[in-house]
Amino acid sequence: MTVPLYSPWAYRLVSSLVRTFLKVYCRFESYGGHHVPAQGGCIIAANHASFLDPPAVVCGIRHRVVRFLARSTLMNNAWSYRFLTSVAVIPLAREKGDISILKKAIQLLKEGTCLALFPEGTRSHNGEIQTAKGGIGFLVAKAEVPVIPAYIEGTYKAMPRGSNYIKPYIVKI
Repeated sequence: MTVPLYSPWAYRLVSSLVRTFLKVYCRFESYGGHHVPAQGGCIIAANHASFLDPPAVVCGIRHRVVRFLARSTLMNNAWSYRFLTSVAVIPLAREKGDISILKKAIQLLKEGTCLALFPEGTRSHNGEIQTAKGGIGFLVAKAEVPVIPAYIEGTYKAMPRGSNYIKPYIVKI
């Protein structure tokens, strides 16, 4: 499995635009980003309640590129595939138990990638933290990199599962 390359300029542009939007519309606040190492592999493990969670993680960590594993069904057409991979998203075939991408994730972590994961595996249906899936433990054990916990607040109220638009609710990480 080859991991798609991302575009550094697209990543910077999109993250800047999204950060500005979140700051103005959702009064975005970020704390503790300095705990993420400036270099070397690391895992950011965060709760997952909304499609706004990945942008919140990226906006909270400005000093390095954060890559994500995301279900491949989000990339069901050429446009979404090009866009998401250009901003550092790595497709994961969740329904197949894609072990090859987990092996590639371990390799990326050992090569110095900052990888954000949502241990719950999917967005919460009620905004509450769900039980973690086993994949995060496998990655932590095999990659032997620091794990930085993150808590994202407000994204469920700003854009709950099933919502088609973002409400102006305070988002914090």
